Amino acid sequence: MDAELTALELRIRQAADLCRRLREDNDNLRASIATLESEKGTLIERIDNARERLETLLKQIPDQG
Repeated sequence: MDAELTALELRIRQAADLCRRLREDNDNLRASIATLESEKGTLIERIDNARERLETLLKQIPDQG
């Protein structure tokens, strides 16, 4: 009986440790996602600015037709 309880206790501890590690991993992934979304927003803004500048430059080129 003691061996069974000890084995059960070990399995419960292992499950609790796994839950803790998974929670930490999840928190880290959420932080990474937030950082990447912020970087994505910055890159989209830079691309839009570059597109606007390029369109302005293209309008300044005289037609060769």
